[in-house]
Amino acid sequence: MSGESSSGGEWYTRLELPAPPEYLCHRADDFRLGDIVEYWRGDAPKLKPGQAVLVGFPQDEGVRRNHGRPGASQAPREIRQCLYRLTPWDAEHNIDLTDRHPVDMGSVRITGSLEESQAALGDIVGGILSQGAVPVILGGGHETAYGHYLGYLVNPRPVGIINIDAHLDVRPCLDGQRGHSGSPFRQALEHPTHPLLGNRYVCLGAQPHTVSRAHWQYARDHGCTVRWCHELKKSLEQQFLWEIDQLASAGCQVYVTLDADVVQLADVPGVSAPNPVGFTGAAAVAIAHLAGKSPWVSSFDLVEICPPCDVNDQSSRWAALAIWNFLIGLAERQGK
Repeated sequence: MSGESSSGGEWYTRLELPAPPEYLCHRADDFRLGDIVEYWRGDAPKLKPGQAVLVGFPQDEGVRRNHGRPGASQAPREIRQCLYRLTPWDAEHNIDLTDRHPVDMGSVRITGSLEESQAALGDIVGGILSQGAVPVILGGGHETAYGHYLGYLVNPRPVGIINIDAHLDVRPCLDGQRGHSGSPFRQALEHPTHPLLGNRYVCLGAQPHTVSRAHWQYARDHGCTVRWCHELKKSLEQQFLWEIDQLASAGCQVYVTLDADVVQLADVPGVSAPNPVGFTGAAAVAIAHLAGKSPWVSSFDLVEICPPCDVNDQSSRWAALAIWNFLIGLAERQGK
């Protein structure tokens, strides 16, 4: 089970340059997010504390290993296409991202094995965190999460993870060492030198019909927190904020990971593992907004969008809206 960082070069050399959208209609009276995003050009980045930094992780080898429907590697591109069409201004809250523009640093260069790309993502997340900025990772399968966790080990810092997900994702690695989309949190909990403490892993939205007895027992034995989807239909936001407070009171930064398959199929059909009875799309978007607003949330990712399984870009559009809400929440946090 790999837990090592990449070797050689600065962290940003592991990235492919972003491609600014060519499809935007530039209008002086109607700016879009794609007009105001700062597109990184390959130099040593000088990020601002609290600045959102978008990074794609176009990887779904972990989904293939886990016998899921592949295609999540295409998601970063599709999410960006939808995201950059949205306005940078939130009319309801009078928040303008023009003054707090995010940086798009492109996507992780995928050149080797899944383990190598996870290590590269860890270096990138660690580099962004070291400058006090906020990584916003566009997955990719949920193997994204283990690479994301490795970022907190570059300069080790206490972290708690809140996973908004229909699954616990604590399956064993294949052959005891090959991770996949169903294993990231087990890998974090069993990291050879910096294991995540069990009471610092929270899963909100788990479905009884998707969680095996062995995985439930594993989470219970490690002291993890699991809240079932049906328990949270009327209290998701309150529980989410309470879990953040619990982790913060333990001295942790909080990494929030939003798996698209926690949302009901009617709202988000384009995922590796469709969910007929999950949260509404609106409820999950509200969580992304709250994550952005919380001063304890230090990074965020959204995973498991599968464009080949989508219908009329419905799922990519939902994912873009979730990211937009995180960015608006982050701007609200900074405005206080």
